[in-house]
Amino acid sequence: MTGENARTILIAEDEAAIVTLLRYNLEREGYKVVEAADGRTALEKIEQERPHLVLLDWMMPGYSGLEICRRVRQSATSRDLPIIMLTARSEESDRIRGLEHGADDYIAKPFSVSELLARVRAVLRRVRSTLEEHTIEIGDIAIDLTRYRATRKGQPIPLGPTEFRLLRYFMEHPGRVFSRDHLLEAVWGRSIHVEPRTVDVHIRRLRKALNGPNDTDFIRTVRAAGYSFDADSVPA
Repeated sequence: MTGENARTILIAEDEAAIVTLLRYNLEREGYKVVEAADGRTALEKIEQERPHLVLLDWMMPGYSGLEICRRVRQSATSRDLPIIMLTARSEESDRIRGLEHGADDYIAKPFSVSELLARVRAVLRRVRSTLEEHTIEIGDIAIDLTRYRATRKGQPIPLGPTEFRLLRYFMEHPGRVFSRDHLLEAVWGRSIHVEPRTVDVHIRRLRKALNGPNDTDFIRTVRAAGYSFDADSVPA
């Protein structure tokens, strides 16, 4: 039985017996499990479910495990997703290929369930320590710098890339007032020509995404000066 904060594991495997075995044992350990029986579905589940780890079969219909690894590592939203490759290939050269394509670990079939669970726990421990170092929280707003996600009260905030960068900059410098020109340079970059009023447009979008009807608006407009992420507004 999985808890509300259970880690989600995607089993990308087309052998039903292996999926059943893995699901049973992972759920006994408290993980939430999702499944994909082919490569295309696996990529869709990675995008939709945002799993914490993928158990990935090398020989998947549609896209191979190696191709899925390559695509995951090229995506800004999933490039840090932990992957353990499951495969009948046991040659050292195959293990090296899997690791070079982005797998974090490799386990050969047939495998010991207890060994696989130990590998899962070890990979998730490494990832958790990394994520904790790359998360900023102020009040009920949190941003995950590794997965490029923002949440409020635990719920995802739909942000475009510019709004995410803007929120990150504000949360890295709470309480400071920034002019439009400063934000343009810090968030958009010197090489990009953007009108200062563009900042106002993105501030409005950011506020709309962040704030529900009863939420505190942490973004403060400072007349004739600019904007600030007002840490003083955070409830004690």
